[in-house]
Amino acid sequence: MTPIKIEFVYSGLRTRNLPRALRFYRKLGFLVERRGTMEHGGKWVHLRFPGGPQRLELNFYPRGNRFYEPVRKGTEFDHLGFRVSDVQGWESELRRRKLPIVARVREVHENIVYTRDPDGNWVEFFGPVPE
Repeated sequence: MTPIKIEFVYSGLRTRNLPRALRFYRKLGFLVERRGTMEHGGKWVHLRFPGGPQRLELNFYPRGNRFYEPVRKGTEFDHLGFRVSDVQGWESELRRRKLPIVARVREVHENIVYTRDPDGNWVEFFGPVPE
C-alpha cells in the first residue's frame, strides 16, 4: 500500500459579508485566485498573498444552508484545509483513529471529507476524484 501524502495548504474563514471581506483582504494585498459556488449554495473565494504558497479561503453560507451557523464577531474561523493523495484512504484512516466524519462532499474534480477538532473547528481533507 502506498503511503497517503498530506499537505497543509490553506485556512478557511467564514464571513458574514463576502464583498466586504474581499475588499479588506484585497486592500491588504491578497490576489483573487479563483471563486465559485458550492453544490449546496455556499460561496467561496480563494486568495493568495503574492510570494506565499498558502491560500486563504473566504466562505459565505446563506441562511438555510446546511453549513450555515450564526457568526459572531471573532468566530469567523471556518476550517483548515489539507490536500491528500487518497481521500477515501484517508477517510478510512480517520475512522481507524476514531475521529468523527462530519461531512463528505464530491465536487466535479475533488472528493472532500471533513472532521472536527475538540473545539468544533472543521478540518477538511481534499483530493482528486478517483478515475
